[in-house]
Amino acid sequence: MPTDVIDYRLIGDDLQGVIITLDPGEGVMAEAGAMMFMEAGIEMATTLDPNGEGGTLFGKLLGAGKRVLAGESFFITMFANGANQRRDVAFSAPVPGKIMVLDLRQWGGEVIAQKDSFLCAARGTNIDIAFTRRIGAGFFGGEGFILQRLRGDGLAFVHASGALVDKTLAAGEQLRVDTGCLVAMQNSVDYDIRTVPGIRNALFGGEGLFFMNLTGPGRVVLQTLPFSRMADRIIAASRIGTGSRREEGGVLGGLGGLIGGDR
Repeated sequence: MPTDVIDYRLIGDDLQGVIITLDPGEGVMAEAGAMMFMEAGIEMATTLDPNGEGGTLFGKLLGAGKRVLAGESFFITMFANGANQRRDVAFSAPVPGKIMVLDLRQWGGEVIAQKDSFLCAARGTNIDIAFTRRIGAGFFGGEGFILQRLRGDGLAFVHASGALVDKTLAAGEQLRVDTGCLVAMQNSVDYDIRTVPGIRNALFGGEGLFFMNLTGPGRVVLQTLPFSRMADRIIAASRIGTGSRREEGGVLGGLGGLIGGDR
């Protein structure tokens, strides 16, 4: 089905949301739980098959199962404007970072995105799964075997942690990327892994044993702070114990805590 043409505006800086304005009869599909607000006249419905492509119940369940493998919820929530005037519905990202607007026509009608990055899209967008092309990339590429595939000719919105870096690779041009930093890429980009060169780099460089190797042609979008990296820092800090504080000052951290009255 043709994709609805929707209007939008992004709000916020590091904790972004998107407000989508729907004309009468237009609709948008969103990840369950992403809605922030909706104006009177917006009708909400939860479905297994947002585009009516599943046919049988088995087909609908199969499509829902694919979304779960891609890190999304089993159900998709649809929001349609049932009023006779333009109405707004808004969605927010689940983690600090940026929302990226993907005009799928400019991406050749198809985008490969990181697992669980989908936020919302114009009604008519197809959400599917994409398997990594090499087994090594699935084991060590930071994204697993399952990626997301968004197809259509309208607007889709994905969220990423931190800031966004947008690069266009020429044919044969290579880009080495830290695992977990990939947000989206065109289907023409080849995705593989490489080992970090040199035993000292691998053991003491702090970048792990593997990085992703992307080969053009095609467009690539990266994120500066994968949520997994942020979570690791939070978990490490929580191990210090209740009632204690780790100071950035290193060896003087304990003295700073005493002066500050924390001990």
